[in-house]
Amino acid sequence: MQDAADIRPLTSLRFFAALWVVLFHYWPKLDVGFSPAFVEKGYLGVELFFTLSGFILCHVYLTAFGEGRFKYGDFLWNRLARVYPLHLATLLGMIGLGVVAGLAGFGVDANILDWRSLPANLLLLQAWGLAPSAAFNHPSWSISAEWFAYLTFPAFAFIAWKLRRRPWLLAGLTLAAIATLYPTFQALTGKSLTQATIAWGALRIVPCFALGCAMHSLWKSGAVKSVAQAAVGALISGAAVVAATVLGAPDLVAVAFFGVLILSLAGLAQHGSRFASQSGFVYLGEISYSTYMICVPWKIVFVNAAAKFLNLTDEKLPLGLWIIFIASVVPLSAASYHLIEKPARARMKLMAEAWRTRRATTVAA
Repeated sequence: MQDAADIRPLTSLRFFAALWVVLFHYWPKLDVGFSPAFVEKGYLGVELFFTLSGFILCHVYLTAFGEGRFKYGDFLWNRLARVYPLHLATLLGMIGLGVVAGLAGFGVDANILDWRSLPANLLLLQAWGLAPSAAFNHPSWSISAEWFAYLTFPAFAFIAWKLRRRPWLLAGLTLAAIATLYPTFQALTGKSLTQATIAWGALRIVPCFALGCAMHSLWKSGAVKSVAQAAVGALISGAAVVAATVLGAPDLVAVAFFGVLILSLAGLAQHGSRFASQSGFVYLGEISYSTYMICVPWKIVFVNAAAKFLNLTDEKLPLGLWIIFIASVVPLSAASYHLIEKPARARMKLMAEAWRTRRATTVAA
């Protein structure tokens, strides 16, 4: 099996997904009189993350699942080690920020410290309709949705494994499900599934995760025949995503092309291309989870501090300060990654190894 690190363009793509989300959250704070359509669709960066997640998890675990070597408990612990420490750190950080701001006399949105939502946030259930409000670090709803996908991964893997020799059928069924689910959800709720968070976030990940699994099956089957084909696919799908967002096409169009983009970028790596594999891009992709998780807390801190010290009554930042605001996310993400995310993940994996060693020793005795 090809190591996940060999699909470096997909790691790089994570950064651009995170940057899209950051622009979505930060652009309203820029003192200009317009908002680009592409930026307004930045919430779709979450769909891109979800699709990547399905592809990568199938890449790492599907063969073991099909051959009976998959250990569900180890899988869940590894996934928890990947997402929970930083989630907990940002949750506690937002609680601390809210308490300090309140004591200092700053106005604090009541939802930020809605203690009724704390149990759901601690248990990663806030995207399952179990949190009364979008409390604390709101972007963490998507981590709750990811946790839902992790818990149900055997169902996705079962279908992907059964249809592994018929990847085009799997892809067709997945796209048909997407074409049905999105308009049906819109008709039933009056809202777009791509903007669901704490109420339907667990459902929101399902079509994207399934699409990632389907694209992985196509990739493994050798559907991308050459570097040239992969490059054309990446160029066309990337342009199609931009066009769909700018021209106001239904969100499902962009989601479908996310799948093609991921398949094409993986095909480039498969055929030896170095496109988007440079160490700088890959590193930005590695810290992208931190970028995503700290972007809203940092927005609250930076914008409120700027408004306080510069007397910005409308909380709109001049261009130069806004650029600093955007650029500062990268070093803060790096600090978060190296001080919290990476060491905590390693620590949790060491804990699992210690438990396995003790269990083996007990059994042997």
